[in-house]
Amino acid sequence: MPAEEGVVMSKINSDDARRAWLAARLVPLWESPSAHKPPQPPQATHIWKWDVVRPLVELALRETSPAAVERRVLQYVCPEAQLPHEEHTVGSIAACVQALLPGEMARPHRHTMNAIRFVLEGGDGAITTVDGKDCPMKVGDLVLTPAWSWHGHRHDGDQPTLWLDVLDVPLHNKLGTVKFQPPPMIDVPRTMSDDVFSVPNILPVENITDREYTPVFRYPYEGVLAALRHAPQSSDGARRVRYVNPRTGRPAMALLDCQMMAVDKDTNTRPRRSNANMFCMVVEGEGESMIGDTTISWGPKDGFTIPQMNWSSHRALSDNVRIFTISDRDAWERLGLLEEVEG
Repeated sequence: MPAEEGVVMSKINSDDARRAWLAARLVPLWESPSAHKPPQPPQATHIWKWDVVRPLVELALRETSPAAVERRVLQYVCPEAQLPHEEHTVGSIAACVQALLPGEMARPHRHTMNAIRFVLEGGDGAITTVDGKDCPMKVGDLVLTPAWSWHGHRHDGDQPTLWLDVLDVPLHNKLGTVKFQPPPMIDVPRTMSDDVFSVPNILPVENITDREYTPVFRYPYEGVLAALRHAPQSSDGARRVRYVNPRTGRPAMALLDCQMMAVDKDTNTRPRRSNANMFCMVVEGEGESMIGDTTISWGPKDGFTIPQMNWSSHRALSDNVRIFTISDRDAWERLGLLEEVEG
């Protein structure tokens, strides 16, 4: 019988074989275009200039409200994105700008995606509440809303507040792990005051929460600047500090790695390359970056991408250059796939 089957198969021409495989939902791997696909060139950088973005945010302030749309958000979408499900900024990162007017509030909700808020403008009187803990939002502050934490916003001040939102939505879309829960708030975990962690090298003995993420949700800008002033120079010539979980020293929130970078005036950093994707928000100062074979010029509140596998370097053209960066580096590192080199 096996020999007869072999005879029968030898008489089947390639078209018949292919039809038989497809009918059984099988494909020959040796014919797959991805099996011998050459490496693709890195995605090009893109920059969103604040003098273009800010008037369009003003338009959103006039056109709608959190009461109507839940969150007043405009997303930075890379030029390569063509379809709704491709709404991403770079790699597994979705970066946005969100706005809240005095007297407004955005009701609490929670979702499986991690999210950060980095305050760009306004700030006085704006508050993000995370798992019931109020986190004031001042310019330069980082506020975390880790996965499945309840979070909402309110504004008790008198000026509009704008902040950078960054989430790992594209990653969850690919993994099929997107979950969202509206109010009412249930199962709210216990939290600890940030003052418990305000003294360097001192931690509470008791841990009253079973959550893996950082017990600190707000990282004030003045503290970051103090640390940055004393940070040693990195091998590429910049100075960097990382936002961390004070209990573990690991990135403050899983999958998204947040850092602040300073470059001294007239300094050219040495080129670096990584398979992680990065979004950069200029906090202060002016300069330019060489990303791949493209040079971009930037100033305060400009946002730009460093897509994976691009060589990148930076030059400060003014004093006090500080750039907030967020990447999916932690995701690659957890998978054992992180690759970083310096030129």
